[in-house]
Amino acid sequence: MNKRKLPAISRRQFLGTAITSTVLTLGGLSVSSAVAATQKRPNILFILTDDLGWGDIGIYGKTYQTPNLDQLAREGTRFTNAYAAQTVCTPTRISFFTGRYPARLPVALQEPLVDSDNVGLPPQHPTIASLLKANGYQTALVGKWHAGFLPNYSPLKSGFDEFFGNYSGAIDYFTHKNESEKLDFYEGEVLVDKPGYATDLYTERAVEFLTRPRNKPFDNAQGEPFYLSLHYNAPHWPWERPEDEELSRTFYSSNDITAGGSKETYAAILKRLDDGVGKVLQALKDSGQADNTIVIFASDNGGEKFSDIGPFQGRKTSLYEGGIRVPTFIRWPGVIQPNQVNNQVLITFDLTATILAATGTSPDPDYPLDGRNLLPVLVGKKPVSPRTLFWRYKSNESGYPSGQLQAAVRSGDWKYLRQGEKEYLFNLANDEGEQTDLKDNNPDVLKRLRNRFEEWNGQVLPYPA
Repeated sequence: MNKRKLPAISRRQFLGTAITSTVLTLGGLSVSSAVAATQKRPNILFILTDDLGWGDIGIYGKTYQTPNLDQLAREGTRFTNAYAAQTVCTPTRISFFTGRYPARLPVALQEPLVDSDNVGLPPQHPTIASLLKANGYQTALVGKWHAGFLPNYSPLKSGFDEFFGNYSGAIDYFTHKNESEKLDFYEGEVLVDKPGYATDLYTERAVEFLTRPRNKPFDNAQGEPFYLSLHYNAPHWPWERPEDEELSRTFYSSNDITAGGSKETYAAILKRLDDGVGKVLQALKDSGQADNTIVIFASDNGGEKFSDIGPFQGRKTSLYEGGIRVPTFIRWPGVIQPNQVNNQVLITFDLTATILAATGTSPDPDYPLDGRNLLPVLVGKKPVSPRTLFWRYKSNESGYPSGQLQAAVRSGDWKYLRQGEKEYLFNLANDEGEQTDLKDNNPDVLKRLRNRFEEWNGQVLPYPA
């Protein structure tokens, strides 16, 4: 397929009346007179956490305390039916970067992603970063990338102006070594040995990015708009609190990634994450940019060993609700009303489509989005509507449910689930815990959703043999 390069849209175009028609129309739906008055493109702060369970945020669950995240959720819209695009991290990240189902790219079929120089997010594939960059945005990724390894793949090759973080799926919080016991901490594409607890280092870099002077290319114009992806490694294993540096010296002597830890340790990891988000949001406010910044918070998949998965069953690597239902909220002052709880079903790549719509950024027509723009629902111009979404998972690593295909479809309130040869049918309207299999009483629904899955499955890439 030949990719057509999108022309960069001039900043001056957006600073005049063009921004009103481009950003505010959003498919014919006016968003807010407040935005029209400012005539500014919004900044974007996207915060992605790693293995955070649905109930790990205090406002969702009952186990852990996260006051800063609770406050952020109250200042915007909190979703109760938000899903990750996959039950493990690389495919969900690929989905967010591209705005598409992860199974459209070979890299997202390597679950988990191995360190290889020939598997990654292709630099020529448009991403949310490359599209926003072409549209005049300053782009940065702080934290976990996990979408391919050097020398062929990196955030700098996929639209980000700058990168500070780790390439692999997991690093020690103190030594910053990966599971191969190799240092994995980078400034761009240069390896750096920087002391500190990883969560704190990512917070500090995000604060620095937000508080630096922004370029002002035209008289009386806003500073250059930014898109910052802050991808914390927390609360992903290893189970290390900020005071556990001594533990980190011997942690990788064990190959058991489920070893150790406790709910108390997990609570301390979450607290440092919550404190970090609080500092980032305070920096945004102190810099005078909060009112013109869309803040989106999400997780890449369901929780792990110590997570509060709420009323669900299943965790990471499972297509039960606990493995894919994730906390998600969006704040946009003056546009999205605060203290809203929304039950619209959404998935990771909807967040991509929403960001592009809010910034007046066109997707590449050669790579059509799978996501939907959520803004009409967020501002009350469109009612909540049913969705039909698809998942498919098969690990390529021992220690996981290796070799067994899992499949899932959510269509309205119905949930079709396949694990190997076993099929299930649940009605999530009154059975979010997926306890009652209704397939025998609803054979037509079972057949319809099974067929829908097979139709979708034929349109995406097959798993490697």
